[in-house]
Amino acid sequence: MTRQIILDTETTGLEPAEGHRIIEIGCVELINRRASSNRYQQYLNPEREIDAGAMEVHGITNEQLVGKPKFADIAQGLLDFIEGAELIIHNAPFDVGFLDSELKRMAKANGGKAIRIEDVCTVVDTLKLARSMHPGQKNDLNSLCGRYSVDNSHRTLHGALLDAEILADVYLAMTGGQTGLFEDVHSHMKGATTGNVVATPSDIRRLDPKRPKLPVIAASTEELAAHEAWVEELDKKSGGKCLWKKLDTALT
Repeated sequence: MTRQIILDTETTGLEPAEGHRIIEIGCVELINRRASSNRYQQYLNPEREIDAGAMEVHGITNEQLVGKPKFADIAQGLLDFIEGAELIIHNAPFDVGFLDSELKRMAKANGGKAIRIEDVCTVVDTLKLARSMHPGQKNDLNSLCGRYSVDNSHRTLHGALLDAEILADVYLAMTGGQTGLFEDVHSHMKGATTGNVVATPSDIRRLDPKRPKLPVIAASTEELAAHEAWVEELDKKSGGKCLWKKLDTALT
């Protein structure tokens, strides 16, 4: 089983070194590249004022955070939730920097040794991944939504859980899109208790053995040249990761 956690935070400002704090954490769990119903969201009392610029981005006000728990109150629960998972974060150094800063502050207050996020799980930065896949292009979350046809029309303001949900769709599209073949078919098939999928008679469509043969149309020289140029461009943009080119090379 592969467990991944899509994580995002909202903060009082941009720099933890300047005393800025986390005010919201949102997480979405993926199991074997499928979103589970398991979510984590927590608003936090940062014990300081939110910068006006940050408030314009996420819309969270100081008044909304009155009475919310402090980071130290929820730290263990958060660590338990993400432990052992692969964290997927857009611009990971920002969020991990804030989380590590909070853990360091908590450890200092308790006189203990600080835990770092990468001590409990691995981290994948989707911004770094996007830049390697789309060099020279905009790779913020909104731009990636447009590039991969992910609906973000409901995103008028940033929110940690909302952004984590959007990033989950973007990440799956960036790293393979479809998570399993025949999903629509399997959704209405009845499976045994072992998890094996069993097709019912109505799911099986028999082909007429007397049907006419399908014509095979070979590609022209011009079409083959255009295909080769297109594959070369894909291989260049993907940093040598184009599977079609590897397959063509193996077959020639």
